[in-house]
Amino acid sequence: MIAIVLVGGQGTRLRPLTYSLPKPMLPVVERPMIARVVEWLATYGVTRAVLSLGYQPDAFVDAFPEGRFAGVELHYAVEPEPLDTAGAIRFAALDAGVEGETLVVVNGDVLTDLDLGALVTLHAARGGAATIALTPVEDPSAYGVVPTDASGRVLAFIEKPARDEAPTNHINAGTYIFEPSVVERIPSGRRVSVEREIFPQLVDAQALYALDSDAYWLDTGTPERYLRAQFDILRGLRSPGHLPACAKRSEGVFVAPGGVLDAHVAGCAFVGRSASVAGGAFVHDVVVGASAHVASGARVRDAVLLPGAVVREGATVEGSVVGPSAVIGAGAQVLSGSVVGAAALVADGAVLDSARHPV
Repeated sequence: MIAIVLVGGQGTRLRPLTYSLPKPMLPVVERPMIARVVEWLATYGVTRAVLSLGYQPDAFVDAFPEGRFAGVELHYAVEPEPLDTAGAIRFAALDAGVEGETLVVVNGDVLTDLDLGALVTLHAARGGAATIALTPVEDPSAYGVVPTDASGRVLAFIEKPARDEAPTNHINAGTYIFEPSVVERIPSGRRVSVEREIFPQLVDAQALYALDSDAYWLDTGTPERYLRAQFDILRGLRSPGHLPACAKRSEGVFVAPGGVLDAHVAGCAFVGRSASVAGGAFVHDVVVGASAHVASGARVRDAVLLPGAVVREGATVEGSVVGPSAVIGAGAQVLSGSVVGAAALVADGAVLDSARHPV
């Protein structure tokens, strides 16, 4: 099986983190998001993955210089200009020479335990041009809403409807099976949206099917959901293969080799390789990345500190993300979904509340 993984976006909703690193390369409990996606594909027999790149492509090449990961061969297809979702799929397929193959297509910023094999089986049984995975959400207004008939045939593809106008709460989950005819349908030389242009065409041709699934699914595109991705893994909410050590231990704490944890811990905590949390600090539901440090008297709750981050004495980080090698000054407060970028300094005593720093 061959997959195209869409990882070319700029990740604007996670700025300033994504000024220095593309979103799919951001770590989720110490491992790049894209690594978790490729491992999931590998478990269902994908042997080759074409990474559709645009923004900061060298970050992916540097992370996997041998062009392989988890037993999957990687091909890097770098767009010369942004081509939108369908345009990116066509470019990647042609660049890798796989346009004549049945393809798995996935969004690289979605973490899921979807049964990809079931999606492939339904696709083969229905004989359509494309089959997409659906997932239920509480508020479908930010997504593509997909009503179907009893056979799974898609009746409409409604992009981001008003919440009270959505005919269903089942949305496009960002995993597809495409026959070569779908790639052939995508125009070349311009931006083309698969959601707004190609899927509606397939609906009109009665050639688009869908599979509902209530498996774990998370779009990581906002700070809140990026935080949730970490805590879901810590709390063991993923499938058994994803359970972390801290979810298996009664104390709910995992300290990687070389890490030091002297502080009081509540909830679940992950302390990465060579990271340290000093005595007198308080941590609750946290990921402390490799070589990061939390000083005495600091409080870190429901937060992620990326590798090399420092939280100094008396500082508070709550419900927020601190970027790699960033420093939170003594007595500073970083609160309520704030995002601190790589190597940024939050001054002593400063307060960030639902803020981005630097802007």
